[in-house]
Formats: sequence, C-alpha cells, structure tokens
Amino acid sequence: MLTKPSILILTVVIGFLWTAHAETDTPLFTEVTAALGFPQTEASWAAGTHALPEVIGSGVALFDYNSDGALDVLHIRFPPPDVGAPAPNRLFQQQPDGTFVDVTETSGIGHDGYGQGVAIGDVDNDGDVDVYVTNYGADVFYRNSGDGTFALEDVGISNEDWGTSATFGDYDSDGDLDLYVANYVQFDAETVCRGKHGVPDYCNPKVFEAATDRLFRNDGNGTFTDVTEQAGIAAMSGRGLGVVCLDLTGDGWADFFVANDGEANHLWVNQTDGTFVEEAILHGLAFNAYGQPEGSMGIAVGDVNDDMLPDLFATHLSGETNTLYIASNHFVFTDMTEIAGFVGRDLPFTGFGCGFLDFDNDAYLDIALVNGRVKRGEILDEADVGEFWNFYAEPNLLFQNSNQPSAHFRDVSSRAPDFTARVEVSRGMAFGDIDRDGDVDMVVSSLDNRLRVFRNDAPPSQHHWLFVQAITQNRDALGARVTLRTESRALTGYVLSGTSYLSSSESSVHFGLGTIDEIQAIEVRWQDGSREKFPGTAANRRVKVYQGKGVPF
Repeated sequence: MLTKPSILILTVVIGFLWTAHAETDTPLFTEVTAALGFPQTEASWAAGTHALPEVIGSGVALFDYNSDGALDVLHIRFPPPDVGAPAPNRLFQQQPDGTFVDVTETSGIGHDGYGQGVAIGDVDNDGDVDVYVTNYGADVFYRNSGDGTFALEDVGISNEDWGTSATFGDYDSDGDLDLYVANYVQFDAETVCRGKHGVPDYCNPKVFEAATDRLFRNDGNGTFTDVTEQAGIAAMSGRGLGVVCLDLTGDGWADFFVANDGEANHLWVNQTDGTFVEEAILHGLAFNAYGQPEGSMGIAVGDVNDDMLPDLFATHLSGETNTLYIASNHFVFTDMTEIAGFVGRDLPFTGFGCGFLDFDNDAYLDIALVNGRVKRGEILDEADVGEFWNFYAEPNLLFQNSNQPSAHFRDVSSRAPDFTARVEVSRGMAFGDIDRDGDVDMVVSSLDNRLRVFRNDAPPSQHHWLFVQAITQNRDALGARVTLRTESRALTGYVLSGTSYLSSSESSVHFGLGTIDEIQAIEVRWQDGSREKFPGTAANRRVKVYQGKGVPF
C-alpha cells in the first residue's frame, strides 16, 4: 500500500517523465519557408561543372532594412551551373502578419553578379543600414536611401579579387564603421582537377595562389580609403572564408580574426595606430591543439563558459574537428574541442555556416551548423539533390549545451528533423528572432540558391529572455560587449552581425535567462573601450541602450 509521501513522489516522477517525453517529442525547429511566403524552387538541382566558385556557395542576411522593427531577409545568389542566366540577389520584406514579399525590384538591390557574401552596417550613421555584397568578381556597395530603396554607389571600395566573407567594424575608434573583406584565391577557370580514381572533382584551394584580404577605412564623409598596405594587412595573404571584427586581445581595440582554408588562421591584432600585426600563433588561434592547420570556414563568437570572455567556434572539413577555442584571462585561446562533446558526431562532415545560439533560453549557448562537402564522397541514401550533388550532400547538426562549466555539448539533431534530416549542400546561415517571440530562428542558403527558414519551436517553459540593442552614433554599436548583471550570475554577449559564413545576423544581442526574471544592471563596454552601466529591467522584453546615456564606470 502506498503512503501519501510515496504517492506524491510517484506523481512527481511520472510528471517529470511525461514532461521530458513531451519535450523530447516536440521538434525544436520547424521549417516555415513556404508558410512565410518565400518562393519555392521547383526545378531540380542543376549539375555542377567542378568550377571552385560554385561549391563555395553564398550567404544570407537577417536585418531590418526599412527600420520598421521587423527583420527582413536578403538572399545572396549566384548563376546556376551551365545555365548562363543571371541570378539576382533577392530582398524579402517582412509584412505586419509575419509573411514576406519580394521587394527586390522596388528596393533596387537586385545585383546579378556571382554573389558570395554580405556585410550589413550603417556606414554614414544616418540610422539606416547599408549593404556590401562580395562576389566572385567585383564587389558592390548599396547605400540605404532611408525610403525603402538602395542606391548602388562607388564609395571608394574597390575589390576585384574573389571576395568571400566581409564585416563592418570601427577599428580606429573614430565613430564610423570600416570594412574588412576576406579574399579567397586567385582562381584559374582553365585548371582541371581530379579526385579519387581520376574522377573530375573540385580543386583543393592550395592549387591556386592565396589572395590578399582588403581593409577599407571609413573617411567619415561617405567614402572609403583602401588602407590594406599601410595597415599591414598585405603583409600576409591567406585563403580567407570567414572573418569577425572584435576585441580579442583585451585592450579595447577591435581586431580581425580570419578563418583561412587549409592553412593557419590569421589574427590581425590592432596596434592602436592604424596598423595591425598578425599574432594568431601567439594567441592560440592559428592551428588546432595538435599544431595543425585546418580547412576553416565559418566562425561563431560567444561566451560559452560564463567568464565574460569571447570564445570562438570554427567549422572545418570532414576528417577535421569543428574547433572550439576557449579564451583565458590573458587572451590566449585553448583548443577545448576534445572535451566539448561534439567531436564524434561532426567528424565525418564538412561544416560551413554556424552560430552560438541559446535556442531553449536556458542561459547557456548551444551550437547549430550546416554541412556540405567540397570533395566527392560516398552517397547518402537520404539525399534528394540530383545525381551530381548526391556525392556532396550532408545533414545539418544541432548541439545543446549541457550546462557544465567546461561547456560540454550533446547532439540533439534528432529533435530538429526539419533542420537536420534533409540531406543537402548547405552554406550560408543567419540568426535572428524573425517572429519576435523571444527566441532565435535560423535562415539557411544552399548551393541551388534555395532558401530555408526554420522557426524556433523549443517547448514552452519557464525560461525567460532579453534582447539588448546597443546604439552608438545613431547606429548599432558593432563590436561592443554587453553584460547582464543578475542576482545569481553575469551573462555576456557581443554586438556582432558579421559572423557565421558569408552571412550577417540580427545585431541585437539575445540572452536566454533560464529562471532569471529580473536584471539588476546592464553593462556595456563600447567599441572605443569606454564602459557604461544602465538600469536593470524585467525579463521578456527588448531594450535599447545608448552610448553616453549611462553611468561611466
């Protein structure tokens, strides 16, 4: 016979098991591309030609181009293989009901080059974000006119090399945004490469000479100056695919971390006088723990272990680990991949777009990434991408932080089948709260110019959240660090749009809060190194903080 305490314990256990089962059965992400009005690609995947640019892919941006408070989507595209017809980039505007309409033609932003990456930033501090698009070929800059349209302008940014990822950031702390462009290789279209058994395949990038990245200084008058040589960036070329702009050395000045393909990564350390010195080896970011270079593609930034320091995650080729670099108090990074928990799962795949996101709002950062080979491999039976691309298609992955101090992750891909079960060749990836419900959604681009939108459907719980938009000089304070002070712990995030791979994400900082329902104070270390404290707030809302309106400390 059960006593009352026994019945109570049994009831609690049954309730816990039922809740755990319900949450396990609830998909974490649901594809809503068609439901939101995005056009569907009906044609089958066109066979590739083994020209290297077509396997690099293209990116996507989540940003509010018309300042109406809702995120819009810019999809960077490139001409399909052997078709010959251009594939203009496409801008989709979010409507009041949450659906999207194509406004490419009316906005004037439909460039039809060989699109690769996109950087978003307000370069003239007028409150409207501008757009820079990298291409296999000449890059383009679009100035936001503030009336829902863009103007293609020559502002002194000339990059004729093969541009991949790019990012805006204020490296000289003068109040306006500068631009760093990662360039890939000096590609020769006449070069033919072969893989196993002499079968034609995409060339190893080392077949071609590395290209030099470019740095453009904002002159504050609407134009830019190429300072690549005088800043020291030209001193070392690399096959760059990813780049972030952030203070990674703790001196309050913005640095540039560049993910290079098949060679040492670069960390361009700001010397505070307009010049940079490459110090990736010194800071532990050049190689993996075994001193080996890897095929680096995408980059994620976040504080995964609650020490208020920026940690980095980089995606790599199959046979290489996706690498987790944990920062120390001396800003020397340590490869902690082997104890992070995702090595055994991600080793067979080639990762590209990636990001830290707290998808379940439990106050611990998780990891999402998309995959797709660049070398011909074994066909996965689940793939439905045409005969040619079946040799390159792979599933995506989702990892949940298990809330351990060492930042240990567990594979929860099976709980997001819409995102992970489809086997394709994915590349760009952007993050943001599209439906403004307090959690982070995802947008992914693939090699056939398809766009997929994934709504965050993590099970409802008692977990709280907060979004912080940090503003300086009438624009997003790219590169700033935001810290929430709570009764139990401090949570840190970074104002960044140019992360992942070839893509740009919402620049407001998302914080999952778990059971924390009150913020005691918001602290910001601005890009110029100054610090301010702002009043606390209740959870589950969006707040804005302005440089100069807080209390210095």
